[in-house]
Amino acid sequence: MKNILLTGGAGFIGRAVAKKLLADGHKVWILDDLSNGSAENIEEFKGELEEFIIGDIKDEGLLAKLFTKTSFDICYHLGASINVQDSIDDPRTTFNNDTIGTFYVLEQCRKTNTKVVFMSTCMVYDQCTDETGITEQHPIKPASPYAGSKIAAENMVLSYYHAYGLPTVVIRPFNTYGPFQKTGGEGGVVAIFLKKKLAGETLHIYGEGTQTRDLLYVEDCAEFVVQAGYSDAVNGEIVNAGLGRDVSVNELALKIVEDSARINHIEHIHPQSEIQKLLCNYDKAKNLLNWSPKYTLEEGLKETEEWIKSHLI
Repeated sequence: MKNILLTGGAGFIGRAVAKKLLADGHKVWILDDLSNGSAENIEEFKGELEEFIIGDIKDEGLLAKLFTKTSFDICYHLGASINVQDSIDDPRTTFNNDTIGTFYVLEQCRKTNTKVVFMSTCMVYDQCTDETGITEQHPIKPASPYAGSKIAAENMVLSYYHAYGLPTVVIRPFNTYGPFQKTGGEGGVVAIFLKKKLAGETLHIYGEGTQTRDLLYVEDCAEFVVQAGYSDAVNGEIVNAGLGRDVSVNELALKIVEDSARINHIEHIHPQSEIQKLLCNYDKAKNLLNWSPKYTLEEGLKETEEWIKSHLI
């Protein structure tokens, strides 16, 4: 049984991570400022948490109190600004949250030798050029301030491993979707498309729709995140997780709505930050963590649609 701090634990992925950690018998503290997450997301197991703190990762005083009061074994650091368009409109907020906020978390973990699992993103990569997929050695391209902020934070996380011997790992999940993801403008493409399908609305695709995504179901993503914290084999490493199969946005839309008349293409809001092809090679996660996705795209879409259906009012 470990003491675990989970930042961003009231978010869509954070919630799934918290649930797994609790099921594994750990003591879990969640820190979340609710800018992306929601207290409702963790309502079902709120009573099992050691503490749910509504607060900001940039509040050094709050972090210091938390780490003084409790000796944490692992910090899963998921708290971040996550919207690409928001980072283009307001780069300062994203940089402060994703880079400076991560530095503050690292400083507390360094003092207590707490392992850091840093949630990065596949958006740091340049586009995929072949069918073998994107490995961790693939070129990076900060095409948005969001990606740039994450790369800067990644480098700080790895520097603490090399400079201080602090156990850290950088994880780069690909496009994650599933229950509890927002279905509005801040949500992912799957959640938005499914909600529109159920509401009988037209699906809008930015640009030509030929851009591809590697879609990872949230249960598989959460299992990957949790295992990265448990294993020493990934300390000092960058590790990908994805389905290992990509699908174009056009194909995804047709798969979901099954009617091309209900699909409409519109002008892209940030074409300069679009990655044309994303396909994950997760061999490293398979070799070091014995992790591979259990859900197919079709199974994940079905589970997600059922959840959205049951939550539509």
